[in-house]
Amino acid sequence: MPVIQFREALRAAMTEEMERDENVFLMGEEVAQYQGAYKVSKGMLEKFGPERVLDTPISEAAFTGLGVGAAMVGMRPIVEYMSWSFTLVCLDQIVNNAANVRYMSGGQVKVPIVLRGGNGIAHQLGATHSHRVETIYARIPGLIVVCPSTAYEAKGLLKSAIRCDDPVIFLESEKMLADKDEVPDEEYTIPIGVAKIEREGKDVTILSYGRTLARSVRPAVKVLEDAGFDPEVIDLRTLRPLDVDTIAKSIKKTHRCVIVDEDYGYCGMGDGIIGKLHKLCFDDLDAPIERIYSDEIPVPFNHYMEEAMLPSVEKIVEAVQTACYRK
Repeated sequence: MPVIQFREALRAAMTEEMERDENVFLMGEEVAQYQGAYKVSKGMLEKFGPERVLDTPISEAAFTGLGVGAAMVGMRPIVEYMSWSFTLVCLDQIVNNAANVRYMSGGQVKVPIVLRGGNGIAHQLGATHSHRVETIYARIPGLIVVCPSTAYEAKGLLKSAIRCDDPVIFLESEKMLADKDEVPDEEYTIPIGVAKIEREGKDVTILSYGRTLARSVRPAVKVLEDAGFDPEVIDLRTLRPLDVDTIAKSIKKTHRCVIVDEDYGYCGMGDGIIGKLHKLCFDDLDAPIERIYSDEIPVPFNHYMEEAMLPSVEKIVEAVQTACYRK
């Protein structure tokens, strides 16, 4: 099986879907002539031409609105953002329009659009370019929110997102684009709304997604294994709709839960997940749900301070010890 980069998996998904369906097209800043700010769309302009790989002005409000309109009349646009932080200027197009049109039209008008790009803390981009937007969009009915943690999942989930008849918020990370994984050449998709049990265990359920899972949770699991713990690890993959059934079944087995994410604590993604689980899993829990999240400060530009504010292996290990009453 070929081993390719995360960015190549994204490109493969878009290419395959554009070959399969002539209504699929890609648009965004520098996706065509420059071949993508992070080279995700490398070679796609040459392959599909300027009518299907479109450079846009530096106006997220304008080209997001164009994408929503195109989706409403039967096209399947993929809109690439250099950073999800920049979508704060096009909340109206995403939250007021894309999310609501299908409902407000009584199902007569679908909005099959994929909005994708870099989310979260990257590398010294400063506070204004490092927002984690999953909570902003996961709370909005009508939007689907997806966050892959490997190149394999990126390709399978993106193909499903492009085929979806509802708007999909597809969250990547600039710092994952060079990550490599085995990705099949043959056709495959990963269903939206289905979490993956990445590691089965009996002591504690660890929930995470995206880069945090890759960067912090997987290394922490190795430390926990060496210390005699047997954690169950769930890759959420889709944040809305959340696969509550898989999570609840796991907690019923382990009786403990640790949630790890890069968002802020107050009103963050982890808080939203706890809200979903509290009543459902209360009688199955032998300890309070532990949460690991980023420090609640604007993201520093300094590299070492930036790294220090993120979830770490040490914090995850300590949270598992606390949940298991073995600290």
